[in-house]
Amino acid sequence: MRQHIAIVMGGYSSEVAISIQSGNVVYNALKNTNFIPHKIHILKDKWVLVDENDKEHPINKDDFSVLIAGKKLTFSCVFNAIHGTPGEDGKLLAYFELINLPHTSAPFYQMAVTFNKRDCLSIVKPYGIQTAVSYYLDFGEKIDTKAIVKKVGLPCFVKPNNAGSSYGISKVYKEELLVAAIEKAYKEDSQILIEEFLDGREMSVGIIEYQGEIKVLPITEIISENDFFDYDAKYHGKSNEVTPAVITDKVAARVREVAKLAYKSLNMRGFSRSEFILINEEPHFLEMNTVPGLTNASLLPQQALAAGISLEELFSNAIYASLK
Repeated sequence: MRQHIAIVMGGYSSEVAISIQSGNVVYNALKNTNFIPHKIHILKDKWVLVDENDKEHPINKDDFSVLIAGKKLTFSCVFNAIHGTPGEDGKLLAYFELINLPHTSAPFYQMAVTFNKRDCLSIVKPYGIQTAVSYYLDFGEKIDTKAIVKKVGLPCFVKPNNAGSSYGISKVYKEELLVAAIEKAYKEDSQILIEEFLDGREMSVGIIEYQGEIKVLPITEIISENDFFDYDAKYHGKSNEVTPAVITDKVAARVREVAKLAYKSLNMRGFSRSEFILINEEPHFLEMNTVPGLTNASLLPQQALAAGISLEELFSNAIYASLK
């Protein structure tokens, strides 16, 4: 008997549109599988199931069920395709865990930790994983631009601590431009992470649980046409993404080793995609995305296909793993 799967998409952040694109890719890939997929839009003003005629049916938040034509529909599993809050930061997953509804992501605590860039970096550092020098700011604190430059140098990156898809990120070359970049980042989050610029090759590494084992996918090198891998480069084709990356076997083995170590040190489960900068052949960890993009332009699907895993297999496997 085919099981009903809720694909949650949307969210409460700037990544709503991208999440809905990802969710639709998952929905279309699962239509011809052993599952019956359903599109669930989780938005600030409503939680609704959107049927094939684009009609909306409200979700009952007591048990995450929905009434359709007078019949109650429940779900065997939730496929999490929400980038940003509340899907990637663990909030929604805590709710699913409270009502005993399986989902495809890691437990809510691991999701919250990895979504918080500061906390994520603090966990991986003791394992010997190299990272950029960083400076932290919280909204309302005094902005001492000289202290920032003294610690991280120029150019540097100003990032929201809790955000994705490069929203709110700036690469800053001059001290007098720091305040404007910080104000831009504060529009996305009340916590700021300012990092030194690592001048090296950018690598992206997907890791999934596949057939009961942790599987490191082929490495992608990102060569952005822009100044860095920003929103435009990610979603408007302004980058060259080479999968598998053209690097030596020795370097590739080291990147895979560090990526797997980061995954395990954070006690991750399900999908993840980690970003690294290669400096003197040593990978420096930037961040981990636990709900990576799943659109046709996204890196994780590209890496899975390079590993011989179709989108149907990729998404179905995540559901089977969660149901176990």
